[in-house]
Amino acid sequence: MPDLFGIILWPLKWAVELVLVAWHWLFTTMGLPAAEGITWVLSIVGLVIVVRAALIPLFVRQIKSQRKMMEIAPELRKVQEKYRGKRDQLSREAMSRETMALYKKHGTTPVSSCLPLLVQMPIFFALFSVLNDVQKIGANPDFSGVGLLDNELTREFYDARLFGVASLHETLINAVESSNTVAIVILVILVALMIVSQFFTQLQIISKNLSPEAKTGQAYQMQKIMLYILPLAFIFSGVFFPLGVVIYWFTSNIWTMVQQFIVIREMPTPGSDAAKAREERLARKGKAINAEGKVVPMAKYLEEQERLRIEAEKAKAAAPKRQQPVSKQRAKKQGGKPAGGAPSKPSAGGAGGPSSSGDPDGGASAPAAR
Repeated sequence: MPDLFGIILWPLKWAVELVLVAWHWLFTTMGLPAAEGITWVLSIVGLVIVVRAALIPLFVRQIKSQRKMMEIAPELRKVQEKYRGKRDQLSREAMSRETMALYKKHGTTPVSSCLPLLVQMPIFFALFSVLNDVQKIGANPDFSGVGLLDNELTREFYDARLFGVASLHETLINAVESSNTVAIVILVILVALMIVSQFFTQLQIISKNLSPEAKTGQAYQMQKIMLYILPLAFIFSGVFFPLGVVIYWFTSNIWTMVQQFIVIREMPTPGSDAAKAREERLARKGKAINAEGKVVPMAKYLEEQERLRIEAEKAKAAAPKRQQPVSKQRAKKQGGKPAGGAPSKPSAGGAGGPSSSGDPDGGASAPAAR
């Protein structure tokens, strides 16, 4: 039976080997030993730089999509409230249509918010497969990778040891079985750093870059739960990760932390604590954010605010005044018509109002016969 997973990953494994070998060639050209662990560790760091730099356009798109999702959150809640408790098929279809229309109108979808993660996962699986396959040369001396990682480079990778003691394809389980104390210490420290960096990366978003509205939704509760569940998952999965994969993951987390720090500092979510902190920093520098979201000098910002205030007052003065509704009884007393309503109904005794006899009681009390 053909290995479908291997066939799907083949192009990605070929690309991973290409980048890995290219960085290895660069470092050996600079004078580092070809078979040393540090050379291959730096090659893995170079692979992270290439992958994450290629994902920057998707990351920018993710940020924009998340902002739009936050903007339309109140409208989405109205749609959900409109169909709350309605379980019939027609109502479900109508709710789905209105939701999709909102996504189309604002040019966003929930999928685009997690696109970088979805794209990065196959690359991670490909790297895991490449590093895992390196071990096969132990049983098969003629083994080589699917691309530029030929038999000689695979042998160098297999023999490379970090600090001369920990193989890059070694897992924590292998290290415990071989009683390699130094490798155990290195792997435990790196797995712990990987988990802490993953936790802190998520904490950055939840604590600083969410608006008060976003902190009241169900999605926020899910994010808080995932903040503590993901580290637990990495405790168990990290035991099975080869050292090279742990180095890749930890380096990737460091990239994410720096990238998020810059985004949260310079492009925070409107209304969030990070946005308020940025406004305070700009104010101390004599700058502010104008209506178009651009940083301008404070004097220009104040001019814009004054112009907007005058325009708002003019628009308010030009708008037609709303006429307060008046009850029929009150309108009758005032001798007019109820505002916006039908004309007052005539009385049963005449043309309306006091009777034609001039009797204030409407002629109800006739003079007695003599």
